[in-house]
Amino acid sequence: MLLWHGRGPDERDVLAPLARAVASLGVMCFVPDWRPDADDGGRAHLRESAVFVRQNAAAFGGDAGRIALAGWSLGSKAAMAAAVNPGALDGWRPCAVVGIAGGYTRPEPLTGRAPMDELARADESLPAIPVRLVHGSADPAVDVQQSRHLHAALQQRGWPTSLDEPDTDHAGVIMTEYDPESRRCRPSQADHAVRAGSRTACLIFRAAHAS
Repeated sequence: MLLWHGRGPDERDVLAPLARAVASLGVMCFVPDWRPDADDGGRAHLRESAVFVRQNAAAFGGDAGRIALAGWSLGSKAAMAAAVNPGALDGWRPCAVVGIAGGYTRPEPLTGRAPMDELARADESLPAIPVRLVHGSADPAVDVQQSRHLHAALQQRGWPTSLDEPDTDHAGVIMTEYDPESRRCRPSQADHAVRAGSRTACLIFRAAHAS
């Protein structure tokens, strides 16, 4: 599993609680830093991370032919682009995608276009891949309707898809809480965050084992 963080530059540490939960389920999890504030919006960093995992998964005991992709917030937009646009990662597509608290109607870093628009213009012959979505029902940062609309659009095209809406917020869905002082998310032991983050980890586990 390749897991991309959100808008904060070089914030892979924010995903540490979720990545550890995923690893505890037996899934190899790569979490790279990337910089959305780079001149290209982080496009090169995201592409390099995908190439790295494809080239090195076997060295870590993984299967380079079965790489799933997940992203949180802005990272979720980019992950969805890789699902619906083969050109986003130079022709490579993951075996499954998990979108975590993403907004899909605005441009994302890989293509500069909105995933919903990309899905609408995608060729009908594009092979479907499983897409699992999770979005906190109390998310004040990104409206849960974003995931609902994408879920409905994927269903309409006949793609295998699911949507979970745990009772938590934007940070809780990855087992964290937002700290206004540091302006970063930090690990949380709040019941809603632990429950929601555990559900997200289970979704990632299922995506990693998608056929």
